[in-house]
Amino acid sequence: MIPISAQILLALFLDFLLGDPRWFPHPVKGIGRLALLIEDPLRRVFPHRTAGVIAVLLVVITSTGLVWLCCHLATAIHPLCGDLVSVLFLATCFAMQDLRHHALAVYRTLATGDLPQARSKVAMLVGRDTKNLDEEEIARATIESVSENTVDGVTAPLLFAFVAGTPGAILYKAINTLDSTYGYKNECYLQFGWAAARLDDLVNFLPARISALLVPPAAWLTGQNGGQAWRTFRRDRHNHPSPNGGQIEAAFAGALRIQLSGKISYSSKMSFRPCLGDPLERIISDKIKTALRLMVVTSLCVVVSGVLLRVMTY
Repeated sequence: MIPISAQILLALFLDFLLGDPRWFPHPVKGIGRLALLIEDPLRRVFPHRTAGVIAVLLVVITSTGLVWLCCHLATAIHPLCGDLVSVLFLATCFAMQDLRHHALAVYRTLATGDLPQARSKVAMLVGRDTKNLDEEEIARATIESVSENTVDGVTAPLLFAFVAGTPGAILYKAINTLDSTYGYKNECYLQFGWAAARLDDLVNFLPARISALLVPPAAWLTGQNGGQAWRTFRRDRHNHPSPNGGQIEAAFAGALRIQLSGKISYSSKMSFRPCLGDPLERIISDKIKTALRLMVVTSLCVVVSGVLLRVMTY
């Protein structure tokens, strides 16, 4: 069998080549459908918080167990068949190319000055209101999405894969998908989504901080300000509603010498968050491309660290 480190490298290469083709039966879509399918029956039988806990357990155990079983059965047919199935599942856990695709779509429309189209493109990346965003606000929203999704879409599943193989990566994606499905702070999901949101905070605790700590060296490697990334991370990482989201966003803001967060509108209601970073430079569209380079190099730093740790400990 191919070592898990090699499987991860092959999966990243596959993601680079194909991204997330719409025709492919993506496991995350299946996880999301399963979560929605069991929600109403559980709500009718149990108190909402209890129903949410049961839903999380059912989805996580089912999705992780099915992937483990598929890999195990494929390996029983032939070890290389097992490796192939494992690599295919792993590739679906990484969203680096898909994130680049959506962020560059925003960049290109901003570069041509087409603000209505840029607002439409950035709406595919963020949940905030986008219809009145100006050029700088569109670029800021895109960079915030790139930084946060560096963890959710790349480095966290990478770390889980290095520790627990393909089932570990799928386990993380199941929890992350549940948070996206149930983890809303509104009347409908405040109780039902409690378990999904808390578990997502837990599994992202270490990946968010490890990733943020790798941003300064990645900034240095990409010609950005590694020192400013470190200082901003230390100072501003807790200036965020999420216990994990501010970690890497603060580091990105420092590396890019810009200010993130602040005024954001959701469902026509304006909210004001503490700022991350200092406005040392304007947030222009080119900063999106710089943020993407930082995302790629930070992810590669995680890969190198993971491979070295596997070599040293196995």
